[in-house]
Amino acid sequence: MIKGLLHIAVCVSLLGAPMTLCAQDLVITVEGGQIEGTVDEEGVVVYKGIPYAAPPVNELRWKQPQPVQSWQGVKKCDKFGPASLQGGQTKGSFYWKEFYQDGNPEMSEDCLYLNVWTPEVGKKDNRLPVMVWIHGGAFQNGFGHEIEFDGDAYAKKGVVLVTLNYRLGMCGFLAHPLLTAENGGKGSGNYGLFDQLAALKWVKRNIEAFGGDPNNVTVFGQSAGAGSVQALISSPLAEGYIQRAIIQSGGGLGGIISTKSLQDAETVGKAMWDASGCTTLEQMRAYPADRFPEVMMNYMKQQKKFMGMPYSPCVDGELLNASVYDVAMQDKELDIPYMIGYTSEDIAPEQMRKAAVDWSLLLEQQGHHPAYVYCFRRDLPGEDMPAPEGGFGDMKGAFHSSELWYMFGTLDKCWRPMEVADYELSERMVSYWTNFAKSGNPNGADLPEWKPCTKADQHIQELDVNK
Repeated sequence: MIKGLLHIAVCVSLLGAPMTLCAQDLVITVEGGQIEGTVDEEGVVVYKGIPYAAPPVNELRWKQPQPVQSWQGVKKCDKFGPASLQGGQTKGSFYWKEFYQDGNPEMSEDCLYLNVWTPEVGKKDNRLPVMVWIHGGAFQNGFGHEIEFDGDAYAKKGVVLVTLNYRLGMCGFLAHPLLTAENGGKGSGNYGLFDQLAALKWVKRNIEAFGGDPNNVTVFGQSAGAGSVQALISSPLAEGYIQRAIIQSGGGLGGIISTKSLQDAETVGKAMWDASGCTTLEQMRAYPADRFPEVMMNYMKQQKKFMGMPYSPCVDGELLNASVYDVAMQDKELDIPYMIGYTSEDIAPEQMRKAAVDWSLLLEQQGHHPAYVYCFRRDLPGEDMPAPEGGFGDMKGAFHSSELWYMFGTLDKCWRPMEVADYELSERMVSYWTNFAKSGNPNGADLPEWKPCTKADQHIQELDVNK
C-alpha cells in the first residue's frame, strides 16, 4: 500500500466493494477550512492534527476553548499535532520501555488537535459509529497519538475513530480564586475537560464528512482518561454528545479517581503560585509555560506530606455540579449503555473491581441497564522490568494499561514477543469494543457471551488468552 499523501489513484477495500481514491477525494471541508488526509499502509484514510479549537495561549491561557481559527487553502493533515506540555517519560522507566521508546513527542501549549481514522471518507450517508478516545496519564502526561492508539483495527471493523490531545497539568487543571473571579464566579480548573467536551462538540458538527454518525458516539478512556469519561457522563453539558461510554481502569462507584471540591483545588492552585511569587493573573499569564514544573516543585518543597495527584477534575459548578460519586448516587449520570473494567494487576485492583460492580448494581437499582464489566487477565509475554521503589501497581502480569495493545489491535507495534493466542485475544477484544459502539452491546457472532453485571449474576467477563 502507498503511505503518505496520495497523488495517484489507489484502490482500497475496507467495508466491501473496492473504492478508488485520489488525492482530491481526501480533501474535505470542516470547521476552519479544507483538510487533506492520507492513506496509511493498511489502506485506512487518516487525518492527523486537525485543530478543533483555537490555540489556548496568551490571553486564552486558563480559559475555556474558543472556536477554531480559519485557514486559507487546503491544510495537509499528515502530521500529528503537538501534545500538551508535560514532563514526558524518563528513558529506561517501565512505561518508557512499554509505550514510549520512540521518544517524547513535540509539546506545546498550542495542543488542541485531534486525529481521525475512517474507512468511508466523504460518504455522509453511511453514518458509521464513532468512537472518541481520551488518553490517560494522571492528567499530567500522555497524548492521543501514542504508538498503541493507532485506529486501523477499528476502521476495518466499520468504526470511525477519533483521538485527541487536551490540556494537561498546570495548563489543563489549575484552579485559582483569581481565575474563578475572572470567570464570573463560575469556577475554574477543568480546562482539560472543557477541551474534551469541545472535541465532542466538534465531532457532532463535523464527523459526517468522515462518514461518521454524529448521533452514535462512544466516548472511551483509560486511567485519567477513564476519570475524564466519568466526569463527562456526570455533566449536564455533555447531554446529546455521548451515546455510549467505556471506562477502563478508573471510575465506577468509589473508584481510584475522585473529584476535588473547588475550594480544595483553589487552595492548592493559589499556594503553588504564591510559592513562586506570582499573585496576579498578569504575572501568571506572563510566566513561561516551560517553567510550569518549577511552580509545582517550589510548592512541593514546602509540603511535609504526599499531596496525591496535584491535578485532577474539580466540582467547578459549571461542568460539574457535584462529585462524580454524588452524581451517580443522585441518578443524574447520562442514561446510556456502559462498559467498565480493570486489569488483574491494576492499581488497587480489588478497589477497581468493587467500584465497577457496585456502579453496575446501582445502575440496575435505579432502573437503568446494568454495565458490562470486564477484567483483563493476560500476563503479557516478555520479561517485565522490576517495579521502581514506590511505584504503583505490580508492573507485571496484567499491569495498569496492559490492555491497551489488545483493545486497539496494535500488538504488531509492541516490543513484546506476542503469540498467536495474543492476536486471538486482541481480535476478540476489538470485536467486543466495536460491537458495543455499534449497538450498546459487546456481543456478536463467534464471540463468547458477555452478560451484564446484575444483582442476580455479578458477571465479570474474563479477558485472557485461551489456555
